Amino acid sequence: MCGIVGLRFKNLELEPRLGEFVVPMLDVLSSRGPDSTGVAVYTDDAPDGTTKYSLSTPSAEPDWSALADGLRERLGENVDLRRKGRDAVVVTKASAAAVLESLDELAPMVRLAGFGHFVEVYKDVGPALEVCERYEVSAMAGYQAIGHTRMATESAVTTEHSHPFVIGSDLGLVHNGTFSNYASIRRRLAADGARFDTDNDSEVAARFIAAEIRRGLDLSAALRSVLAVFDGFYTLLVATADAIAVVRDSSACKPMVVAETEDYVAVGSEYIALAELPFIERAEVFEPMPEEIYTWQI
Repeated sequence: MCGIVGLRFKNLELEPRLGEFVVPMLDVLSSRGPDSTGVAVYTDDAPDGTTKYSLSTPSAEPDWSALADGLRERLGENVDLRRKGRDAVVVTKASAAAVLESLDELAPMVRLAGFGHFVEVYKDVGPALEVCERYEVSAMAGYQAIGHTRMATESAVTTEHSHPFVIGSDLGLVHNGTFSNYASIRRRLAADGARFDTDNDSEVAARFIAAEIRRGLDLSAALRSVLAVFDGFYTLLVATADAIAVVRDSSACKPMVVAETEDYVAVGSEYIALAELPFIERAEVFEPMPEEIYTWQI
């Protein structure tokens, strides 16, 4: 049992309050997932042509200033390093290949939690309120976010195993449920060149969706492929730079509630996660149907 939340603003005047709204949504779902917590925040604050790399330090914290200096020297590009809690976000125009190679050389203990022009990823072991305070999530601005509270059922309780899984550029996934055939799908993806960071079944789904999008499918079509290929009981919330989407398996036994107003679309594993949002009494509230794909896009 895990908790899922998502919030996408239609009214961009609300952007400064994104974290203020998301933290209570996660906190009330802590009972569904006390082991670890994570959030992917989408905000348009990086210079044109740059990519943000969310860096996680599950063990000893590196010397971030020295790492930034080393990256500037190796990449020959400007590098902006933003600290948040014990983690950091690197912003640069350098190519992804060059950045990742340089990180492997300079700071092999650092893990890439996600990358993209818009997304920043913060996740850690611990209950929602504790993790959100550690990374100052309540002060974060942005136009959308997805989050997760995890109760581990099939893999270890570590930062790496926490959700969201942000695999492709600005592509994030949170998952409630289990996949029964993920091992065979993982082997197929690995044979095609995919590299996995964990043994988590949710990472398999994230990498599968990323592979489908690289093949030229849009988000809705990639999620239709999930329905065709994956067996199990699951609800997925997936975000890209310009959309969020929800899909549930054929039995729809993993809960999800959607609330939509003129100002926002919000989703949560339970209505209690949405109950304190502004003007929730004006929202259209519904439960997504089995095997239906719901997408909200710019």
